Amino acid sequence: MTVRYFAGARAAVGRSEEVVPAGRSLDDLTADLARRHGDRLAAVLRVASFLVDGVSCHDRATPLPGGATIDVLPPFAGG
Repeated sequence: MTVRYFAGARAAVGRSEEVVPAGRSLDDLTADLARRHGDRLAAVLRVASFLVDGVSCHDRATPLPGGATIDVLPPFAGG
């Protein structure tokens, strides 16, 4: 799976995307990302929205499809 980071998530990780193993839920993925990248990303992940292959994901316990693209979208300021 490919995880793409935007705005504050990109700043917390220091890159715009990374490839991660498939076969887990969004909850599992975000826990793993927080462990690997630290508290700064963990804080962003708590308030972020997620797109799975371009579709908003609300059920964080459902297994993610293999080969999916996960977009991490922190809240954006401005208007």
